[in-house]
Amino acid sequence: MTDAQLDKRLAWISQLEAVRDRQDRAAFAELFDYFAPRVKSFLMKSGSTPELAEECAQEVMATLWNKAHMFDGSKASVSTWIFTIARNRRIDMIRKLRRPEPEDLPWGPESAPSADDTIALQQETEILGRALAELPSKQRQLIERAYFGDLTHSEIASETGLPLGTIKSRIRLALDRLRHAMN
Repeated sequence: MTDAQLDKRLAWISQLEAVRDRQDRAAFAELFDYFAPRVKSFLMKSGSTPELAEECAQEVMATLWNKAHMFDGSKASVSTWIFTIARNRRIDMIRKLRRPEPEDLPWGPESAPSADDTIALQQETEILGRALAELPSKQRQLIERAYFGDLTHSEIASETGLPLGTIKSRIRLALDRLRHAMN
């Protein structure tokens, strides 16, 4: 890294710290003027429309203002932090665009499933029940907590005192056994 690059990096850190510590509008304006067009360009090169890129860039800069306290200069440069926010915001916006609108969702009562579908579902439920019963108890208990208890792997680890890696391994093995039993 050249001296000029280091100086610029330190200057951006200083500006971000001014936003964080004093809500310094002038420092924010400098960050905004420099990074907003670059973020928009980055998003457009990533396939976003100009409108989406503009909206996303605005949200990124608002996030910078509101979450400047979360920046850690020991983990990333200011530009890396900002472009990571931009990437994540773009992913969130794409997901939001893909969600069905309320008018796209079906309204009214759904038709009753056919007798064949009902019987097939009952049979699959019975097979799954038997497969669960045949799992080793340590695996079955973790599957039940994860899928019927709606617990995350971390929550299960906290409850059981087991290492997170052990939890993940047992669940993966159990799911593999269940998958084979269902085929």
